[in-house]
Amino acid sequence: MKKEPPKSDITVCIVDDDRELSAGLEYIINSAKGLTAVGVFHSYLETLDGLENMNDRLPDVILMDIGMKGKDGIACVREVKRLYPSIHVIMQTIFTSDDKIFDSLRAGAVGYILKNTTKEKLIEAIKEAHEGGAPMTGSIAKRVLTHFQSPTQPSLIEHLSEREREVLQLLVKGHSYKIIAETLFISTFTVRHHLHNIYQKLHVTSRGEAVAKVQHEFPRTSS
Repeated sequence: MKKEPPKSDITVCIVDDDRELSAGLEYIINSAKGLTAVGVFHSYLETLDGLENMNDRLPDVILMDIGMKGKDGIACVREVKRLYPSIHVIMQTIFTSDDKIFDSLRAGAVGYILKNTTKEKLIEAIKEAHEGGAPMTGSIAKRVLTHFQSPTQPSLIEHLSEREREVLQLLVKGHSYKIIAETLFISTFTVRHHLHNIYQKLHVTSRGEAVAKVQHEFPRTSS
């Protein structure tokens, strides 16, 4: 029987059909100070059944794979957020396509990181998500920035502010929230606030929605 995690710990569930990788993630999480893995699931149905049986203490954060057999991780995060809106879901995947990124965020994920993310950055991402942040791998931040800049993409009903562009550009370079805050002379809380706004803007964008909205082309930023 598993020991009850300390109340101060951030509790994490892992959803991935790769059992070897899942075991590795569980070890990393349980080895990190202040984190405890409280469940490992390998499919959509197993995840929903597992969470239903954990209603005494739901996980704070879920690490969600996308490419699972049956219903994928995007369908899973959508259902998890419908049933348990307080859980923060981070997509952790090999996929870097725009469709996968934006579909995941629109489904309710608060972050998107790649499976080759270092152990340190993975732990940092979990803590950021739990604190209300929006963890994003640098290469994913670059795609998000490109999405907002490209005239071939649908324009957004709300545009990124200059500060939001600066935050994204620093994320692209791989900087942590702390370094971004110091560079821009703002607090880490403000960095999280800007990223939250960026995600909210992504949540309402899709190729189909663009046709029905009155929009302006997003101006390119100088490189």
